[in-house]
Amino acid sequence: MKERAGIGVFGGSGFYTLLSNAREIKVETPYGAPSDLVAVGEIAGRQVAFLPRHGKSHHLPPHMINYRANLWAMKELGVERIIGPCAAGSLQARVQPGHFVVCDQLVDRTHGRKDTFYDGPITTHVSFAYPYCPQMRGLAVDVIRQAGIPCHDRGTVVTIQGPRFSTVAESRWYASLGWEVINMTQYPEAYLARELEMCYVNISLITDYDVGLEGQPGIEPVTHESVLQVFAANNERIKQVIHAMIERMPAERTCRCGSALEGARLS
Repeated sequence: MKERAGIGVFGGSGFYTLLSNAREIKVETPYGAPSDLVAVGEIAGRQVAFLPRHGKSHHLPPHMINYRANLWAMKELGVERIIGPCAAGSLQARVQPGHFVVCDQLVDRTHGRKDTFYDGPITTHVSFAYPYCPQMRGLAVDVIRQAGIPCHDRGTVVTIQGPRFSTVAESRWYASLGWEVINMTQYPEAYLARELEMCYVNISLITDYDVGLEGQPGIEPVTHESVLQVFAANNERIKQVIHAMIERMPAERTCRCGSALEGARLS
């Protein structure tokens, strides 16, 4: 494949304006088709690949995304680092709509998703104790704060199956455990990046309070319209953060993401 990119971005269709001189290419994978064509272009002199995880027309609900194909396509292009921004709900009153959370932990509450490249014959157990790249997390926090955006430098995201939202009981349960963020796409996206020894960072844009917080002072019930309004208002801020991160991305990876398979195989 002629096209190469060292950095990958998953996100919504509005992110296409990130790239200069973008070219859309079709990437074939052993796991089927990715969510859409991959756009490869330039940011701050670096080659970057962009893929809308839900497809350009947002036709793929979270539980139907071909996560393995998406991550494999990035790897095929030579990507070593992935920035994975996402819209998310808040489980804690202090984490307000419009805030960014650079998550450091993840809880998987999905089921039935294809979530590994290693179905055998070689048994492979990849460590996922710390799901997100520490080097990229530090960079993201610095960039977000310098941009003057309210930022939480850590947080646990619980990934639910979707496409339905949580019940009040479920939401209150997650909140009672101290988790901050709720989303439908972080798993297995983040884990599959680790299996392919790619760095991955999540930036959760908080668009609403989850239903378990309803009834608390100053917290209104969530609506789809309000979610879209917050996301649209912050779309430019997310793009600015991604651009600045890529501009400042160190050439060398100092984390252990690139050696995730060392000691992971029983043979």
